[in-house]
Amino acid sequence: MRLKEVLSKYFKGDRVIWGVVFTLSIFSLLAVYSSTGTLAYKYQEGNTAYYIIKHFVLLVVGLSIIYITHLIPYKYYSRLSQLFLYLSIFLLAITLIMGTSLNQASRWLTLPGLGFTIQTSDFAKLALIMYIARVLSLKQANNKLNDFNGVFVSLILPVLLVCGLIMPANLSTALILFVTSFLLMFVGRVKIKYLVAVSGVGALIVALVIAGIIIKGENTGRIGTWQNRIESYVDGDSGDNYQVEQSKIAIATGGIFGKGPGNSTQRNFLPHPYSDFIYSIIVEEYGFFGGVIVLFLYLFLLYRAGVIVRKSRRTFAAFLAFGLTVSLVFQALINMGVAVHLFPVTGQTLPLVSMGGSSILFTGVAFGIILSVSRSIDKTEELIAAPAAENKEDDEE
Repeated sequence: MRLKEVLSKYFKGDRVIWGVVFTLSIFSLLAVYSSTGTLAYKYQEGNTAYYIIKHFVLLVVGLSIIYITHLIPYKYYSRLSQLFLYLSIFLLAITLIMGTSLNQASRWLTLPGLGFTIQTSDFAKLALIMYIARVLSLKQANNKLNDFNGVFVSLILPVLLVCGLIMPANLSTALILFVTSFLLMFVGRVKIKYLVAVSGVGALIVALVIAGIIIKGENTGRIGTWQNRIESYVDGDSGDNYQVEQSKIAIATGGIFGKGPGNSTQRNFLPHPYSDFIYSIIVEEYGFFGGVIVLFLYLFLLYRAGVIVRKSRRTFAAFLAFGLTVSLVFQALINMGVAVHLFPVTGQTLPLVSMGGSSILFTGVAFGIILSVSRSIDKTEELIAAPAAENKEDDEE
């Protein structure tokens, strides 16, 4: 009973979401420790403790961010959303110009003097969803969703701008963010014809960029990578796609109950088993049941977000919780879909499970904001319930 009181005192908001967070963190520690053995022998002279300690510290920081963020009233995020949007556009532009390049993609900014890199698209996703939630709530309150010029300037243009800046280095993230923004605007009752128009404009921009690069030169760089991945997926030729082939072997050999923690063999052959393909390692070691548990944790998160939206009395809170949750779950489903070859290889990480730096930190902020909305709802329900309880006591007397 005492433990329950301590948890209820310090961990506010939806307890089920807290349970999802801690369970995913446990899966993350086990899977990262198992999948970084080869990395340790290659770069750390066999010190297998190096990466798990580093990842544990990042997880602790991420959980601390969740805790701190969930204590901040969600209304403050509305005020910060505009600043975050402008800052994210600036950072994305800087990243394209002088960002740290890896695999022919400039996605990271290295912080001077610290040696720590952040993936600016992670921050941009968070900022854009917060901004859309704010604008939708304001326009609904003022009945201005029928004004196309206003909707285009305040909603559609920022979506196209942010996704357009992300696209050259990270097409999959740009598409996920665009679809999430589309769904959020659809739920926010933006007219269908406006959404169809922006979808057409977005598709046209992607087509023109790709066509321009193809006409300009050979299909090298990111265009070549996109083309190879899509062709390998469509042709079903896993022989030309080493990552997918090894992922399939890992999943197939996992069976129903798996090989057990730390007994993965494909971690020695699968590229990025600790990030992009960590779900394959989880299925190999914990079997079908382990894979289903991880899948249902994300789906249950989506269900709990629906409960939060239904209970919310404020449109901004509802849009904020819905947008951030859909973004996390959508990314998780894409990661798991790639592992089982439902989608082409995208490079998307599994939120709060894959090893990473800025990914865990910004995922922590997203979870914290969702819990902040839930916490505010619990407070409102307590205030409503208090007078009812007092009236009941008076009646009994």
